[in-house]
Amino acid sequence: MPDHVHMMISIPPKYAVSQVIGYIKGKSAIHLARVYGERKRNFVGQHFWARGYFVSTVGRDEAVIREYIRKQEAEDTRLDQMNMWR
Repeated sequence: MPDHVHMMISIPPKYAVSQVIGYIKGKSAIHLARVYGERKRNFVGQHFWARGYFVSTVGRDEAVIREYIRKQEAEDTRLDQMNMWR
């Protein structure tokens, strides 16, 4: 997606969700800054990710959630096109 990320991950019970999300956001932001940013800068004080996140449990509906994530980009495009006529 151009402005957000959907991920379906399994987190072992011994890790806090906030700890895992913080790790993913931190490591990915550092990597992207190094690969696509100016290599001469340290990037201290800059932000790549939004501050919050949304988490939900999947339970028995894992296939439904996976399908939702797959179709999300097409659905967002469809809604954007519908809003053009308002």
